[in-house]
Order: sequence, then structure tokens, then C-alpha cells
Amino acid sequence: MCCRCRTARCWSPTSRTARSIVSATRPQATWSEAMPRYGRTSPWRRAPAIVVVGVALAALPAWGEEGPAAGLPLEEQVTICASCHGEDGNSSTSGVPSLAGQPPLAIVNQLIYFRERLRRDEIMTPQAQGLSDAEIQALAAYYAERPVKTPETEPEPELMERGRVLARQHRCASCHRSDFSGQEQMPRLAHQREDYLAQAMLAYRERSRGGPDTTMIDIMRGIDEEEINALAHFLAHYGPVEE
Repeated sequence: MCCRCRTARCWSPTSRTARSIVSATRPQATWSEAMPRYGRTSPWRRAPAIVVVGVALAALPAWGEEGPAAGLPLEEQVTICASCHGEDGNSSTSGVPSLAGQPPLAIVNQLIYFRERLRRDEIMTPQAQGLSDAEIQALAAYYAERPVKTPETEPEPELMERGRVLARQHRCASCHRSDFSGQEQMPRLAHQREDYLAQAMLAYRERSRGGPDTTMIDIMRGIDEEEINALAHFLAHYGPVEE
């Protein structure tokens, strides 16, 4: 598993579905092809894990409390999700990701992280409370089948080229596929909201985005905002998303 050699925090999931999805999946490539290289003597690898328990935790629901979607029929759950993520899973809300066309496992993973409080967010952590494994899988399957919309803005050639170079440099395709459509637990990046991509990458750089896998924190280490903006622009306008 990545947590054994890539500095990710290993954890013990509580549900059968969670246990099945976080185990090592089949290899997608060899180490040298797929993973960013960090030497075993790198100070970053030796850095101690930092656990921050913030005041924000007080706003989260108590253990055992259910979110508003728990136990509802799928169509009603989708209606709740649509208020932020769009009726068809293509978000029109600033800073909120589109779910349409995401690999099912990517959505399952994140919802379980929120439900198990391995990733904390003032909106999504409460929303995910009480969702069963079956409900999470049904939501993931629903959104995976939704068509992905292209961005309404036109790509800027200079930013596209700069982002293309950076994507190659950081080996984004080794995990997210050559067309950035995502695979397994790796999310689709192509045609994702540009502002969300930039926001997420900045959060990884600042180590403020939680979760048991720290791979993206490693990759974003040292990247500046100009590079983040170029990457976000390139990925948001890259397409079409096709098999």
C-alpha cells in the first residue's frame, strides 16, 4: 500500500466496503513510471506527521447523528447533492467540484473518508454521516454515468501550454490516466471546475486538505500559485473525456 512507503497515514476502516477499497489495488505501472520520486533520505519523508485538531471540529455533528440524506431513496439523495453539485452532477457553484463522470471508486472513497471523519469538511462531513455502504455505492454509480460538460470559457493558449508542461513534469497522467479521466480511486481532472482544481491543489500545498493519503501533499510541495493556476486551467479545458 502507498501508506507503507509514501508517507501516507495508515488507518483501519470500520466497514466492509471501506476495508475493500483502501487495500492495495492492482498495479497501474512500475514505481519508476508511475510515482513521483522522493529519495529515502529526503527531509520530506522524514518529516513527522502533524495532526491538527482545530476549533472547526466543534461544528461537526456528534458521533451517531445522521446527515440529511441518510436512509432516503436515491432520487431524493441526488436532489440534496444537486443543491451544490448540480442537477446532473456538473457543478455551477464556485469552488464545488463536479461529480459527473467521476470513477465510482473515487466518489466512494471520498464519501467514506467524510463519513469516517478521516477527511473533515464543514459541509461534507455532516452530509455523509449515516450513509450506508450501499447508499454510497449507489450514489457513486449514479454520478459515474452522468455526462461530463465542457467548460463554458475558452482555453488560453499560453496557459494551456504552461499547464501541459507542468502536468508532464509532475506526472499527473501516471495516476489520473493520459486523458485525465481518472481511474480507480483517482478522480477525473479533465473538465473539472477550474476554480475547484486550483483550490484543491493550493490546499494540498498548504497541507490543509485532510485524508489518509498524503501523495498529493508530496506532489504539490514547493509549487507556486502561478503553476497551480496554469495546471488548473490546462486540466479544466483538457478533453474530451473519452475511453
